[in-house]
Amino acid sequence: MIKKFTERELDRIIEMAWEDRTPFEAITFQFGITEQETIEVMRREMKPSSFRMWRKRVQGRATKHAKLRTDDIDRFRCSRQQSISGNKISKR
Repeated sequence: MIKKFTERELDRIIEMAWEDRTPFEAITFQFGITEQETIEVMRREMKPSSFRMWRKRVQGRATKHAKLRTDDIDRFRCSRQQSISGNKISKR
């Protein structure tokens, strides 16, 4: 099922997917899409070469999966980042 997102939401999903410290679970929490759906969004919205570079970068990366993270990392955003709650996107 393909969900419809606004341009702003798509920008935020892509931004979160590129961030090293943001796990896929955070994207699921905020936007209600699975890791596979995030990958599909990235494939659809990016140039093929950019998508391949992103996939190579995140594949197997421990910080992109909450279960693979060490116990000392208990948040998915920078402490200086504005608060994100539910589906509300922080103001830029």
